[in-house]
Amino acid sequence: MRGRPIGTGMTAPLLAAVVLLAGCSGTDEAATQPPASSPSAKPTTSAPTPTPTPTHRRLKPGAKGSDVEELQRRLKALNYDPGKVDGKYGPSTEMAVWAFQAVNRMKQKSTFGKSFWEALADPEEPRPMAKKREKDRVDVDLKRQYLVLYKDGEPRLISHISSGSGEYYCAKDRGATVPRCRYATTGTGDFRTGRRFTGWETSPLGRLYNPIYFNGGIAFHGALSVPKHPASHGCVRMPMHIAEYFPDLLGDGVPVHVRRPR
Repeated sequence: MRGRPIGTGMTAPLLAAVVLLAGCSGTDEAATQPPASSPSAKPTTSAPTPTPTPTHRRLKPGAKGSDVEELQRRLKALNYDPGKVDGKYGPSTEMAVWAFQAVNRMKQKSTFGKSFWEALADPEEPRPMAKKREKDRVDVDLKRQYLVLYKDGEPRLISHISSGSGEYYCAKDRGATVPRCRYATTGTGDFRTGRRFTGWETSPLGRLYNPIYFNGGIAFHGALSVPKHPASHGCVRMPMHIAEYFPDLLGDGVPVHVRRPR
């Protein structure tokens, strides 16, 4: 019936427009009824309003809002710790984003958009580092710079890390009188957690927060600087907010598998 004259000469589209305007204003109710001279005319009904499709904006550090809070809640649910869920894209959330990208084989970058949100909705599981998969263990991926702490066979925590930079340096070991030179590497292999220290421990190479040693002088520890790239003297640095409770999750004698997978 589109374009067919109705009653006083109004076309159907024009009549529909009048109906919609009348619905918004709440006046001129007679306009919503078809003229009596056109018994064949049918009442005009408005189409249902479609449900809007959720959209996510492109985020970068410093962003604030409900979508940042949604990001933080989702990361936390997936065992990545973005720090406080406050709707602010700060350093703690940024490092959780890096860890998620590493596990999902995405390019690690702080600004992200559609592809990241899609991966967040359907994420990958972290790949085991060793054939032996103890229920309680820590897997460390040196290539992609993240660790996974497992409890009862399930990931309990996935964190961004910064391991040995590979640079050549010289320093005195404890009790030594002559500096020893070496490369800043984090060795691969299978180890177990051992000595630990609560709070800040001062070593010949700097300060370590809540260190847990697993390979001689190599330890998991909190650091004020945990960049996206390997930057330590060999230890496995982690964000400070994670280092606060990491010792509560990781006991003594727990297996640690360090690898550099393809």
